[in-house]
Amino acid sequence: MRIIDHRLEGAPFRAAALTGGPIVPEIVVLHDTAGRLAPGNAVEWLATTPKASVHFVVERDGSVTQLVPTDRRAGHAGQSTWQGRPDCNAFSIGIEVVNPGRLTRGGGGAAFAWFGQEFGYGEWKLVEMTTPQHGPGLWMPYAEDQIDAVLALLTALFDAIPTLEDITTHWYVSPGRKIDTNPLFPLESLRARVLGRDDPAEAKAERLSRADGAGAYVRIAAPGATLNLRLWPSFNPNVIAQIPNGTEVPVLRTGLFGGQGWHKVLFDGREGWVVARYAKPA
Repeated sequence: MRIIDHRLEGAPFRAAALTGGPIVPEIVVLHDTAGRLAPGNAVEWLATTPKASVHFVVERDGSVTQLVPTDRRAGHAGQSTWQGRPDCNAFSIGIEVVNPGRLTRGGGGAAFAWFGQEFGYGEWKLVEMTTPQHGPGLWMPYAEDQIDAVLALLTALFDAIPTLEDITTHWYVSPGRKIDTNPLFPLESLRARVLGRDDPAEAKAERLSRADGAGAYVRIAAPGATLNLRLWPSFNPNVIAQIPNGTEVPVLRTGLFGGQGWHKVLFDGREGWVVARYAKPA
């Protein structure tokens, strides 16, 4: 993998205006460019716009361009949270993957991007798909060379930066506000290959919680008819079940995450986390 340092090529680098002070990166946030596919288009825009900045751009042919040093803040995630912690720009590396984003159906076997470009269904192998995080749409698969480059870049970053802990997406840290990367992006496959472990977020939750009170029961008392059971103690998209009000469940662990108390409980054979203020002593 060859990484081009755009700052060394004499190109205008007004994106530096959105490059803040030093950071200690803990996560990588993956994005779609949601723009034209022409090589260099996203790099040029990001290198000259005062609106955003990012650390890396990965083209469809697999070439990678670096725009911001990995130990400096870039303006890529906007309003965002990670495991209860706000402002992901303050502790993340941003990678933009060239992709047009959500496409809408047109006539004659074509789909259109928000910027007006037309893409043929067959030529681009478009896939129609709906997910809770993305909503309905037509989506363009990522190029094989592109995914290989993302994998190589992530591997290099995690090898070089010991503080990095996890890999996520823009839609995860900004739920309801952003939908990138698109639903065809192989996030879990890349996470498994780079991290070499199944779920670092779950492991971190175990490490930062305690088993005090394990074996006690709580009764679910939520504002609605059910309470969300979550894979991790955060409000990012990770709901795995819904517990009916009045249900009594055993507590496995307890912890404070993002200023909020959480219990890890057992419900219907599944372990997960609930907000502590909606779980009263049974």
